Amino acid sequence: MSLNEIDSLLNLLEQQASVLEPDLFQRQQVQSEVEQYVQTFLSQLPQRPSFVVTPDKGIKMLDSPISENSISIQEALQLLNDNVDTPGLNPASPRHMGYIPGGGLYYSGLGDYLAAVTNKYAGLFYSAPGAVRMENMLLRWMAGIIGFPEDAAGNLASGGSIATLIALATARDAMGVKARQIPDSVVYMSAQAHHCLEKALRIAGLGECPVRILPMDAQYRLQPEALEHAITADQKAGLRPWLLIATAGTTDVGAIDPLLALSSIAKKHGLWYHVDAAYGGFFALAPSGKEKLSGIEQADSVVLDPHKGLFVPFGLGAVLIKNKAQMAQTHHYQANYMQDTLSATEEASPADLSPELTKHFRGLRLWLPLKLHGVAPFRSALEEKLLLAQYVYQRLCHMPNVEVPVEPELSVVVFRVIPSSGADINTFNQKLSLAVQQDGRVFLSSTKLQDSFMLRFAILSFRTHKETLDLALQILQEKAAELEANWQA
Repeated sequence: MSLNEIDSLLNLLEQQASVLEPDLFQRQQVQSEVEQYVQTFLSQLPQRPSFVVTPDKGIKMLDSPISENSISIQEALQLLNDNVDTPGLNPASPRHMGYIPGGGLYYSGLGDYLAAVTNKYAGLFYSAPGAVRMENMLLRWMAGIIGFPEDAAGNLASGGSIATLIALATARDAMGVKARQIPDSVVYMSAQAHHCLEKALRIAGLGECPVRILPMDAQYRLQPEALEHAITADQKAGLRPWLLIATAGTTDVGAIDPLLALSSIAKKHGLWYHVDAAYGGFFALAPSGKEKLSGIEQADSVVLDPHKGLFVPFGLGAVLIKNKAQMAQTHHYQANYMQDTLSATEEASPADLSPELTKHFRGLRLWLPLKLHGVAPFRSALEEKLLLAQYVYQRLCHMPNVEVPVEPELSVVVFRVIPSSGADINTFNQKLSLAVQQDGRVFLSSTKLQDSFMLRFAILSFRTHKETLDLALQILQEKAAELEANWQA
């Protein structure tokens, strides 16, 4: 191809590709439609169902496949509304109290918008010094919340699962667990530990480590005496205890393991002490939550999820690790083409402290709402959730035929109804859970404690208030009465 032919073809391709850069009028037109969609969604949110069962489950999305041809923003938003935002669970709803709710702060959405449009690469201090300073400042602020030293290392990950993987990979190397030692290197946790922990162990090459699932007390907290006994027995058997995992806010019941007592045992026997505080950690901001988390500051590593306790949208977890040098040793790599970046070392680069190289500028989705709201309303919202859990716990305890086996430490309340009709208890509660979900006005999830089918309130959305719980309790009573009547009929 001649130079003239290349020049002609380049002009044609540039013209065809120029639609990727809409002009000011086009941008404003599309943005106006998107913002109207968002404002309509938010204004209707208090009335929208928290769960919608649709026969097609959004399948009509597939009727508009990706193709060479474009569609209008109006058509795109209609597809989004009909097939994505309507069917299934509505996590933005104030009446979503099933799984630990995500957030949905409006200012976080604006932060993501700014991060996406400006497209800063926040992985390296050299390329985006202000962005990295922002993220590290946020991590230092979190370290202060839980009592970690200011020079602790950390990373803003996509969620608690990747944050956990970062922590356990660092622990593996810090404790010198080599491949041939793995079958003799023992891990300790309770049955209430989140399943992402065993997943992270497997991904980190530690799947063959013996895992001791330790006994719990009546409130589903790991028993220190059982841990001490298990460590001693394993040492006598010639095994090497190396990792203790405690939980600050279990998913099933919101239990907090005895963090201070466990830290003493870990220190005595030279174990790496990891605390999974993905759900419960930010309750340290609440006046009545801080004391509940006493001992978390003794951990070697902690995971917290801002997309839970700080109400930002899904996709933001955090890991904090005291041994900064070890974290860097585990995750840092250098390539020849990155040699220019070595001149900027004033702040630790996220790419050197996690498996991620390409990385979204996640910090902006947290920094913006914290700056625009201040910390004070977050403290109040978290304190409110703790009090709401006590409120619904007391209400349930005073209802006839309702069993509430665990007094909530945080904002999860588990319960079941004991039917007077003589129906099988598990079957009755399973049908009750389904009836509440299909009603759609509120969403509660379920779990199992031993062999008992339990329903659960998970109260964490910043939009959930007392009237929400009153409605949920009313619906529960209505559906339970309907089930009882049908059973007796």
